[in-house]
Amino acid sequence: MATFEEQTACVVEALFSDLLGEDESECRSLETDSGEPLRSAGEHPTTFDPTVIASRLRQMGDRCNMDFERVSSEALAEVLKGKMEKFAAAVDSLSRRWSDQNPELAYEKAFLSVAVKLVMHVTEKVPALLRPNQLIEVINGNSRVRNYIEACGGWENLDS
Repeated sequence: MATFEEQTACVVEALFSDLLGEDESECRSLETDSGEPLRSAGEHPTTFDPTVIASRLRQMGDRCNMDFERVSSEALAEVLKGKMEKFAAAVDSLSRRWSDQNPELAYEKAFLSVAVKLVMHVTEKVPALLRPNQLIEVINGNSRVRNYIEACGGWENLDS
């Protein structure tokens, strides 16, 4: 069974591969269970497929309607200038803001949406600037987000 950190790394690598148009992730066959058969469409999946999960994350990012060029945030301004050490602070502050503006949106979902949207934005502007480990560390380092994903039953059960 893979750890949460290992799964996060595989999901983020698959997301970056998708965003950058690269080949399939090496983690595609990683499983979180003991190899039970797949269930029907109405039930939760039992296998871990980072490509499918990355697609769900990308959909979450697509729904984030923040215009990063117009948002006032010191940490975001630093990120957009290339100071990626401010990435975690930017994601956290923007997630709180978006969640506060949309009470029906849980902070954890806002966090994942904003993190992916910001990755997409930075990747579009300066692809060489962002590394997968930055997003991996941001997700693994946020206990609320980790607990939320685990409460959903793991990455494979996270709904977009």
